[in-house]
Amino acid sequence: MDILITGGRGQLGTELQKILECGRSELGEIPCELQAARCTCVDADELDIADAASVEDFFSQNHFDLVFNCAAMTNVNGCESNRDLAMRVNAIGARNIAVQAERAGAKLVHVSTDYVFSGEGTTPFSEWDQCAPQSVYGKSKWLGEQYVQSFCSRFFIVRTSWLYGYAGANFVKTIEKIAREKGVLQVVNDQFGNPTNAADLAYHLLKIAVTQEYGIYHCTGKGICSWYDFACEIVKDAGVNCEVNPCTTEEYPTPAKRPAYSALDHQMLRCTVGDDMRDWKVALKCYFDNRENGGKTL
Repeated sequence: MDILITGGRGQLGTELQKILECGRSELGEIPCELQAARCTCVDADELDIADAASVEDFFSQNHFDLVFNCAAMTNVNGCESNRDLAMRVNAIGARNIAVQAERAGAKLVHVSTDYVFSGEGTTPFSEWDQCAPQSVYGKSKWLGEQYVQSFCSRFFIVRTSWLYGYAGANFVKTIEKIAREKGVLQVVNDQFGNPTNAADLAYHLLKIAVTQEYGIYHCTGKGICSWYDFACEIVKDAGVNCEVNPCTTEEYPTPAKRPAYSALDHQMLRCTVGDDMRDWKVALKCYFDNRENGGKTL
């Protein structure tokens, strides 16, 4: 099987490539259909997914049976200040990949986000709940989802949230860095969601990809917490002596509107391939235990 991973140097793309190469993840062996897969990883400097001609040319020169679209503009505040770039990457880029995957007869796994929801509620959002994004990032990702559904017949859209991994920048690394440098943190305590380890997500993307259970999935760490709770657990697991203080969203304003509540329910996973996502605290502890070797599985 020939596989393409866009966003190949990001935290999820890197994780996918790693476990495809070694044949297993922290959660176990990957599907047997993928054990001998040939993997091509590209990032923005190698393939501009927003350029339709470039994407068409790239697919015409290569054969792929399966495509993982992990490329995205994920800087939420940056999307607010550069709406056109957000649209190009998150919406038009998704469309271009979907069009070429369909022409190639390839399956497409497209990674999306909890930000497609309004953030208003008190119970986890299901896959069938109405999307109502409030930020440019969320709106651009929501349009990308619609393009994938319109232009590709063999798609899996997988929404995740609060992602962190061994590669790339993320909340976990930022909190640890500031905690070590300053010894005191102030983190919002009125926004709730699901921290997600990239190793867990990548494993489930591969499980889903070998099936014909097409559709929309939610895939996050199990359990709900605030950013403040998440930060406290990071500081504890990192072994940093740091004071973590809660604050409100109003006390810590940002250019983009953040969801107050964006926890996701995994109904589609439970009804198809099974839900083996770990509790977010367990997965975070494993991240710190394994990060010195880059999360390489034995």
